[in-house]
Parts: sequence; C-alpha cells; structure tokens
Amino acid sequence: MRTIVSMPGDGIGKVVLPEAIRLLDVAGFKAEYVHGDIGWEFWQKEGNALPQRTIELLEKHKIGLFGAITSKPKDDATRELATELQGKGFVYFSPIVGLRQHFDLDICIRPCQSFKGNPLNFIRKNANGGFEEPIVNTVIFRQNTEGMYGGVEWTNPPAQVREALETHPKMKNFAHVPSEELAISTRIVSKNATERIIKAAFEYAKTYGYKNVTICEKPNVLRETSGMYLKIAKQIAKEYPEIALWDTNIDAQMMWLTKNPEDYGVVVAENMFGDIISDGFAGLIGGLGFACSANIGKDVAVFEPTHGSAPKYENLKPSIVNPIAMFLSACMMLDHIGENEISTKIKNAIAKVIEEGKVRSYDMMKLRGGANAINQGAATTQQITDAVIANL
Repeated sequence: MRTIVSMPGDGIGKVVLPEAIRLLDVAGFKAEYVHGDIGWEFWQKEGNALPQRTIELLEKHKIGLFGAITSKPKDDATRELATELQGKGFVYFSPIVGLRQHFDLDICIRPCQSFKGNPLNFIRKNANGGFEEPIVNTVIFRQNTEGMYGGVEWTNPPAQVREALETHPKMKNFAHVPSEELAISTRIVSKNATERIIKAAFEYAKTYGYKNVTICEKPNVLRETSGMYLKIAKQIAKEYPEIALWDTNIDAQMMWLTKNPEDYGVVVAENMFGDIISDGFAGLIGGLGFACSANIGKDVAVFEPTHGSAPKYENLKPSIVNPIAMFLSACMMLDHIGENEISTKIKNAIAKVIEEGKVRSYDMMKLRGGANAINQGAATTQQITDAVIANL
C-alpha cells in the first residue's frame, strides 16, 4: 500500500482535498494518507510556511497531494507574524515554490482540456453569424524552478551586486538612481533545466499523440533567456521529426488564445510565462475550477489544483467550491504512479457528471459565490463528489 503525503494547506484546500481522498477511496485506490503541515498558519506561528517536518515526510514517501495556499506581499506577511517572532528576520517565501526548489520539481504539467457540456467552455462566432465550440486540449509544460520565480532579487541591492550589474552597458540607464530606490528581480535559466523541460514536452507529445510543441517565450526582447529556450528546442525537435515545432511570443499568444486555441497541443514556457499561459488556457475550459497540475522531479512529485485558497469560502457551510480541479490533480497523481485504470474511471465519471448537467457548482452556473448560491440551485462541494462517485 502506498503512502501519500496529504497537505491541505489553507482556505478551500482544507475542503477540496478531503473530498478528493473520499473519491479516491471509493474508486478503489488503496493508500495511507499522512498529514503534512504547510501554509499560512505555520508562517504565523513558526515563521516558516514549509516546516522541516513536512519536507522530511516528502523525502520519505515521495508523493504529495496538495490543496492550496494563502500568499501575501512581504509587508503584509510580516505584520501577521506572531508577536514573539516580529523583528527576528523571518521572511515569507511561498511554500509551494519552496517545495519545487527544495525537491527540484522542475517539470510542471498543466493540462487544459475541455469537457463536453461544460457551460463555461469557450465559444466563438463563426463566419455565418452562429457559434462554434472548439475542443481545447492543450497541455502546458512550465519550467518550475528557475526564471522569474527563482527568487534572486533585491530591494536596495548591496554594493557588490550593483557593481556587478553595472558591468552591463544597459545599466547606464539606471546610473542616476540611488540603490535604495532600486528593486531588481532576475530571470535566470540554465541549459540543463531548459533541455529537461523541452525534452519532457516532446516525449509527452509523442506518447499522447500531440502533433505540435510550441515554445511560448519572448526571444525578440529577452534575447538571452528566451533565446536559449528557442535554440535548445530547435535542437531537440530534430529527434522528433513527426512533431512540429512552433514558437510564439507570450503577448501574441494571449491574443491568439481566443482565435484558434484548438490548434495548440503541448506548450512549453519559463516559470512566469508558463504561469500566465496556463491560466489563459484554463479560462477557455471553465476557469481554475478545472485546472489541475503536477510538479515532477526525479524522485518526488506533488500534485495540486492551480486555484488559490479563497479563504472567504473555507468556513461556508455547506461548502460551495468546485472540487473538480482537485479531483483531476489526483488523477494526475494516479497516472504518475501507474494507477491508470482508476484514473480513467474517475475522469470518465467526472465527464459524465459535467455532460449530464444535473449537478453543477456555482461557477458552472455563472452565479456569484456565497451562501445564496445553494438557494439558486448550485450543488455543494459534497454533492459534486457524490455525483462523481455515483458515476464511477
């Protein structure tokens, strides 16, 4: 029997993760779940949103199922520390980013696939004045540990940092700016990590029959970092002659999302651009209530929905949040560990519930969130789970 580290985290993570485990149990997945502390509560009490004890659990058991976290700007986070921790040098850092970097979970996979009958699916006008609903089936490969989210940044950079930066001729544009008025974030990518994410994307495309891999970057401006992505992609593409290599600029890609989304198969991007483009594609399939993801390293993997913690809904009784993104993340975990039959069974049950349209969450009904959504016909979180279980 496998052991899974269960990390509900904050807000609605504490709601949707238990429902996913209930679904997994009924579907026949045999596992023991051990709880891992993570999130805002532990930042406030301990000055660390990712306690060492949770890291040790993942080091031992290798597989994690994660709910959601609350994250706030630096000054707000500092104000919420326990009184006895104030002024002791604690700095908030996102625990999920911390997990990715500690375990080198460098490959983030975010499928964006539309379900038949979902009223939130993207539609567009056709030439005859009618409407069409293209099938979106795009998988984003987001480099997870480098780039703009690497964390190498300064406010009021130290003298040696500024001196190093001023060896670059473009820094002359900032020569008149005092260091205390400068904030600097870096975008660092490495050849090895770039090769790994692009190779994984092509392998995925080959395995699942996708016809193209798109590098979504900005090499005309970010000539070094985006340029490295494109250069390496062209080299790796030679090993996969049956798969077309496309490249798009991130800004243009966001425009084309609503023009021809059905054309894109696998898309690869650096950390920030991957975050942006995956949310963009998620909007075409119903929003973050349907957006799942996997964070995969060489030894450890963590699976999570991409939505936030939505703390205003955590204590709403009954709960109204959409658990499908969490369910699909659990399916990605099942596929990763070879439990493909159970995963397929769950995904088919989800598809049937959505297509039937008898049980819908408030977002699927295009209602405002809140207690009144139930009175307007929205299903509770638990009712959605029940419906999926009934269709297994």
